[in-house]
Amino acid sequence: MTFTEFLNNGFIGNILSGGGGMSGAKFTALYITAFVVSIVAGYLFGSINTAIIISRVVYGTDIRTQGSKNAGMTNMLRVYGKKAAIFTLLGDLFKTFFTFVAGTVVFGVRGAYFACFMCIVGHIFPVFYRFRGGKGVAAAAMMVLLLDPIVFLILLVIFIIIVVGTKYVSLGSIIVAGLYPIIHDSIYRATAVGWSGAGLITVLTAALIIWRHAPNIKRLSNKTEPKLSIGKSKNKNIGGGNSDGK
Repeated sequence: MTFTEFLNNGFIGNILSGGGGMSGAKFTALYITAFVVSIVAGYLFGSINTAIIISRVVYGTDIRTQGSKNAGMTNMLRVYGKKAAIFTLLGDLFKTFFTFVAGTVVFGVRGAYFACFMCIVGHIFPVFYRFRGGKGVAAAAMMVLLLDPIVFLILLVIFIIIVVGTKYVSLGSIIVAGLYPIIHDSIYRATAVGWSGAGLITVLTAALIIWRHAPNIKRLSNKTEPKLSIGKSKNKNIGGGNSDGK
């Protein structure tokens, strides 16, 4: 097994690709096993919500009762400040990275897509926190960076332009999510690099992120959505930076 074959197929995927004399039942069992392990690992990693952990351990409160009540980086920034937001972001990125590694080891690029998508699902509906989590943007961004770096760079530029121009993080997240499957498909068609089955996962990811931002879409249309602003925070410890208090 070469390193490239390992990255493309993972351990179980390589067993399947080399199992010419394997019975149909064994092939099916191994395929299902790889699929299940990938999605379960991804979901459990995703259910580790950094924002909830930091808010409870450091501040003795639950971020889901503060500000916009969303368990994510932007609300942590508004409520507790820059340092809390940075630690939250790092936690979300690292858990997605570990999910990517787990999925790749088990089932190669297919496992990585399955696992990373379920990491986003776990972040939004965490089993450890009564299925009330964040919006999955940071986890989705890390997934795109790891699996589709060219697509990530394009989307990042678009996101930065929108947020800098409007001060609405939610608007940038919604538009970029909608563009993700379109740009991914364009890049794949032009380069034929990646997994052909990834298209469905990009669409599901986009739909999930946009659906999770439904309240933001309503506030944007009503012009009541809070803009990104960094003011002074009264909190200390890791969140002793700035917050707009929203």
